[in-house]
Amino acid sequence: MKRREFIKALTGSAVAWPITVRAQQTEPMRRIGVLMHSPSNEPEAQARLAAFLQGMQDAGWEVGRNLSIEYRWSVGDISRLFRDARELTALNPDAILAGVGGTTNALQQATRVVPIVFAQAIDPVGNGYVDSLNRPGGNMTGFVQLDYGLAGKWLELLREVAPQIKRVAMLREPGPAAVGQWAAMQAVAHSLKIETKPIDVLEAAGTERAVSAFAQSPNSGMITAVSAAALEHKDLIIKLATQYRLPVVYSYRVFVTHGGLMSYATDIIGQYKRAAGYVARILKGEKPADLPVQEPIKYELVINLKSAKASGITVPPSLLSRADELIE
Repeated sequence: MKRREFIKALTGSAVAWPITVRAQQTEPMRRIGVLMHSPSNEPEAQARLAAFLQGMQDAGWEVGRNLSIEYRWSVGDISRLFRDARELTALNPDAILAGVGGTTNALQQATRVVPIVFAQAIDPVGNGYVDSLNRPGGNMTGFVQLDYGLAGKWLELLREVAPQIKRVAMLREPGPAAVGQWAAMQAVAHSLKIETKPIDVLEAAGTERAVSAFAQSPNSGMITAVSAAALEHKDLIIKLATQYRLPVVYSYRVFVTHGGLMSYATDIIGQYKRAAGYVARILKGEKPADLPVQEPIKYELVINLKSAKASGITVPPSLLSRADELIE
């Protein structure tokens, strides 16, 4: 490059640089809300939030530069959850991310205007969150955590890891989601000639009594349905399964990382990153009504080999080879 051309190019760059800086400095700040139904220091909740924030950053939205976030952590308290939902919507953010456990319902009660993206809803059509999966129609859209048919797969996996199983209890939280999961499991149980029993997870003492009574019969196992109650009593359920040497298939990976036997579940952390993509599209002007609700694209099989050994269970090679993660 000739000297004159070099100086001209350098001068042009020098002139353009302050304009770029000014553009960045005056970039409008957008505000979103995040409503979670778990303690703020819970590792699983933090992992989900980190995935969401990474997804936002990948889409060009960075906290402190062009994005601010209002958080509410309801810590398992239903009354607080609905209060937090009202507080968030009153701030009139550009969008709100609905996290685990009842947050979608609470936000629907609080607003029909503020755009909501749910990261792990159950039966959003049946629960009235959207008109249909392809055309949500209102102020909500997002990602489905559970296909009810998954409950039948849990039972098949339980029979595979423990072929002697004759009786299976489903730990569930009363409500429509429990009914759907129970029906799907029942359909498979009939073909496998397995006796089934529902155990409603309401409070710790009652859950412990019911599981202890069920565990007295030989050749028994359990399944945990997708529910906020199961997560709330996670440590108790794992303790009881270990105490009575019950094979259990869990509906959340976090159970297995805390000592449970096996889980087959949606890649929930991945869904939070996908949810960030929808929030980013809404910030750019798209409407929730026009963004189709998406079903899970990935399920993960996680097995805790240490737990299996402690329970006297030999995991068959066919199951080991299919596992996405083995914990030793």
